[in-house]
Amino acid sequence: MTSGPSHARKGDHIQRVAIVFSGGPAPAANAVISAAAISFMEDGRQVIGFFHGYSNLEDYHPVTHRLLPDEHYRIFVEKDVNGLRNSRGIVIGTARTNPGKGIEKPEHLTDPVRTERLRNVYNALVDLDIDALISIGGDDTLKTANFLYEYQKRLPDKARRVQVIHLPKTIDNDYRGIDFTFGFFTAVDVMAKELQNLRADAIATSSYFIVETMGRKAGWLSYGVAIAGEANLVLAVEDVQGALALDDSGEVRLSLDALVDRIVELIVTRERRGKHYGTVVLAEGLAEMLPAAQIRELPRDEHGHLSLGRIDLGKLVAQRVMKRYEEKTKRKKKATGLQLGYESRCAPPHAFDVMLGSQLGIGAYRALVEEDLDGHMVSIAGQLDLRYVPFKELINPQTLKTEVRFIPHGSDYHRLARFLETRTDKIVDWSPGRRSER
Repeated sequence: MTSGPSHARKGDHIQRVAIVFSGGPAPAANAVISAAAISFMEDGRQVIGFFHGYSNLEDYHPVTHRLLPDEHYRIFVEKDVNGLRNSRGIVIGTARTNPGKGIEKPEHLTDPVRTERLRNVYNALVDLDIDALISIGGDDTLKTANFLYEYQKRLPDKARRVQVIHLPKTIDNDYRGIDFTFGFFTAVDVMAKELQNLRADAIATSSYFIVETMGRKAGWLSYGVAIAGEANLVLAVEDVQGALALDDSGEVRLSLDALVDRIVELIVTRERRGKHYGTVVLAEGLAEMLPAAQIRELPRDEHGHLSLGRIDLGKLVAQRVMKRYEEKTKRKKKATGLQLGYESRCAPPHAFDVMLGSQLGIGAYRALVEEDLDGHMVSIAGQLDLRYVPFKELINPQTLKTEVRFIPHGSDYHRLARFLETRTDKIVDWSPGRRSER
């Protein structure tokens, strides 16, 4: 490594870097991890990868639970990361452990009870002589990274500091601050191909498939699958307005009856045009918008999210569609509901996702060594151009929560899906500022 005052770089004090991957898997995860690790290792710095997210870090104790190499983390060597870029899965594993659980506003960051698990993470990093942490994950993981960053700002002046850089990950692509997240295009491609298989089945059997895709908070993934997979209708949380919305004690909720009517109208319209088959894509997040009484007792994860698989929205809607269609037409129509998503999370990564993920990994090196940044997310725009976004621009300072990026109504992406789906007798003008029927 180059040394000497004339060649000193901003980040030369960073000699030991840790990587943690948290949340659900995403294609090209290993491209991110390997590119980041190689960047530091080839520059004479040491890289360790923590196993299974924050699950071991949050339980750290200097006496009863010290973290051990090859049991709780791996000190990377060249053979660990070479040839890893196009591989499936996550070389260091992942988990949904949430060390920031219970921290809901800034004053909680000085509460020793609420910050106990966060403090364990910090102490583990200091014990292992970590200079910087690279966090890879979704919006909840970004929130945790910000907690760790803000927690350290409240420590005494002479306390050890661990710099924090975050790399955005979600196949849902609902992240503010970056155009596309790694894994999104692979997931769209995998599910779109499956949707095309279902479309061929529907043509052969004169039936319908109601397909629920991942997309808890926004519709980017479901829209992408519908566009690439030639669906006849796609609906996501952004579409719960007008006739699809109902008021549930002051909250906007999804009218299941209106959703079923919309799909039956689609089926009847296509039949009038001589088409007796079709596919419909629904974002899984629609299930969270069902009336509160229908979802109140369902289990939730560490971050408070509903277990959407327990609802099985596709099957629920398909059963009701068959019943409503028969009531309306006095004929029967087969509609099959199913879920797509898990099979895409560890699929072989699309070339674009490998390129995107690799640039993000290298961006972590450049953020720390070339820019000496702390409390920033690495982002990419244009032709894989790197930029760095401060946490404060992504997180609400009062609630400490991230904000979801929805598909704007009237945006070109939204209009693309609307133009390509089957238009019913009530054709809607989706141009910006207008939703008149024509």
